[in-house]
Amino acid sequence: MNAAIRAVVRAAIYYDFEIMGIRRGFEGLINGEFFMMDRKSVSNIIQRGGTMLKTARSDHFREADGRKLAYEQLKENEVDALITIGGDGTFRGAEVFGREFDYPIIALPGTIDNDLIGTDFTIGYDTAINTAIEAIDKIRDTAESHARLFIVEVMGRDSGLIALRTGIGAGAENVLIPDTSSNMSALFDRLENGRKDKSSRIVIVAEGEEPGTAFEIGRIVKEKYPNYDTRVSVLGHIQRGGRPSCMDRVLASRLGVAAVEALKDGRRNEMIGLVHDEVTYTPLEKAIKHHININPHFLKIVEILSL
Repeated sequence: MNAAIRAVVRAAIYYDFEIMGIRRGFEGLINGEFFMMDRKSVSNIIQRGGTMLKTARSDHFREADGRKLAYEQLKENEVDALITIGGDGTFRGAEVFGREFDYPIIALPGTIDNDLIGTDFTIGYDTAINTAIEAIDKIRDTAESHARLFIVEVMGRDSGLIALRTGIGAGAENVLIPDTSSNMSALFDRLENGRKDKSSRIVIVAEGEEPGTAFEIGRIVKEKYPNYDTRVSVLGHIQRGGRPSCMDRVLASRLGVAAVEALKDGRRNEMIGLVHDEVTYTPLEKAIKHHININPHFLKIVEILSL
């Protein structure tokens, strides 16, 4: 997100707009946490994870009176338009706010789950999967040394894209994700009929996968296959931090500039995305629908390469 903030600020200055930052998201918007930004405000942040503006959930913004206070703050501070960065929750709030007050908003897709319609990749996704891959590679070292089966849980409660790509990239024996009808029987088949001479096995589980958490899946596997030395590792919030990858920095920079140019051209209430390497514009009410179909060929790749 810092790379996106940097791009927005510097693009705004380039096009002769004044630019203000708002700390702590919608909650800061309600409380009037505004401050002027310039070139120096965003110096030396492109390589930093997280967001220099901070973020916060805002129950008050879900209520009509909270949104009215936010609108009054914008008018008092003479702010003509908003650029937001976030995922499903941010977009839902922005869509309602823009519609209620006929206020111009441009949104940037910032979520590690990569689960927004209207862009091939979201800001943060590439960094998250590379972080997961690095961790799983280290887990593989232990698995190889001790001939263990590891159940590794990655983030993705509503989307299995992190699990699917890291599973392919890490050479996993199986991937369990919430987007398909994948189940324990497929895992059992792989363990029973796969190569017996493997010194390590890695199974990737998305945190929302049935029949439960990675620990529950680990328990079931231990009971059915007591001959396996089965261990569980939950990567957790390590996937949400760290230095952003080059791909994420470039993506965020392109989308940040495009957001300012969209407002300059009079666009409003849209998400800026990148589809087939071209900047695209998706109405917020469509961008927030995040039921993305998983490419079945990716699952087939996992099966083929796990032999």
